[in-house]
Amino acid sequence: MEEDEKVYKIIELVGASPNSWEEAVEIAVDQASKSIRDLRVVEVSKLDARIKDGKIVAYRAKVNISFKVE
Repeated sequence: MEEDEKVYKIIELVGASPNSWEEAVEIAVDQASKSIRDLRVVEVSKLDARIKDGKIVAYRAKVNISFKVE
């Protein structure tokens, strides 16, 4: 492969946080970075929240994360 030819793989994850959707995304990226090298881009595809007794108890973010295939 030439220097400018690259291939990326995309995985889908769901991060969850009791505090915010932003933190849910950060948690998903942080966990992915523990086992996958060379993460490149995170794309948020869906946001939702769990409700219990009329209150939000968890923010969830479905994300697509890309990384370089070596």
